[in-house]
Amino acid sequence: MSVRVQAWGIIAAVLADTDPSGAAVRQRLSNSLDENPGVPERALLEYLLETRRSEANTVETLESAREMRLTPRAIPPKLAEHIDAIRSMSRISALLESQMLMTAFQPIYGLAGKNVVGVEALSRFVSDDGAAAELWFAEARAVGLGANLEFSALGSAAAAAKDLPPHLFVSLNISPTSCLDPRLPELFEHIDLPVSRVVLELTETIADEQYAQFIAAVTPLRDKGLRIAVDDTHSGAGALSRMVHLRPDFLKVGRDVIGEVDSDGIQRALAACLVDFTRQIGTTLVAEGIETVGELKVLTELGIDAGQGYLLGRPSVRPQDWASWNTRLDVDGLNRQLVGTEQSGRDSQPTDSP
Repeated sequence: MSVRVQAWGIIAAVLADTDPSGAAVRQRLSNSLDENPGVPERALLEYLLETRRSEANTVETLESAREMRLTPRAIPPKLAEHIDAIRSMSRISALLESQMLMTAFQPIYGLAGKNVVGVEALSRFVSDDGAAAELWFAEARAVGLGANLEFSALGSAAAAAKDLPPHLFVSLNISPTSCLDPRLPELFEHIDLPVSRVVLELTETIADEQYAQFIAAVTPLRDKGLRIAVDDTHSGAGALSRMVHLRPDFLKVGRDVIGEVDSDGIQRALAACLVDFTRQIGTTLVAEGIETVGELKVLTELGIDAGQGYLLGRPSVRPQDWASWNTRLDVDGLNRQLVGTEQSGRDSQPTDSP
């Protein structure tokens, strides 16, 4: 359902309410429609922003009714759904208006050279409820504001990237649908981050009906140096043949492939096959979620190109941490640190009395 259709549905539900206490609310919405003829989504957004500043808004009125345990008839199900949508749109609109999001970067190491080659940008939201980023993005998508929030996050990440070492690539998460948005090429015209340093990491599978459009949309940007990354769980269209045609610059594999690769022969064989496959199609293979020194050593021996995970570096919003990523990866140091931590844990355990 398009944003415009959703907007009309919410507007119709609000205006259809006959409760006299909501007359002022309905009048504000009608005024907003008059000021934005033919653009209901803009009218609704302006109404929401105004309503959010007002003590007597529809959401608070109906939530109060729910708290008073009114019967289901008092709040028709369809209207309740629309009110929930209004509440979500208000939350997301407030977030976008106040830009209450930050960017954390997690380092990506080149395993052969043992040095940081890039980072993945991860959104962190400043909110009272402490909701995880994926919940914010899911809520935004549900009310037709997913692309708006994605582009806000992209802009935030691009602005933060100015404090990164300049040789690092920056992986930005984006949905395939947002890649079709005309705002994507416009974004690169208004940020200081060169397109040649950007990797767009697809967060979802490309729908079959969108595949040709996706290729057409990203090709001009790829010609300018943009790179594409896909995850093994949604490899462009759910088929290796489609991924070969897409020719992503990066293939990222997670714990389902690299977990316990140092002790599981099947996992090791699968990882080895992926190394051979990506070399043949000219794609950089990145292992995500590396947790142990044993996994890191085996992945390096197998020829995995790059890796990231808590063992190598946690996401950070601190520029001083980003600056330290110029240093090389000390595998032996990580091993000594891990052994020291385990020994400390054992020493702190209470011993049985004789």
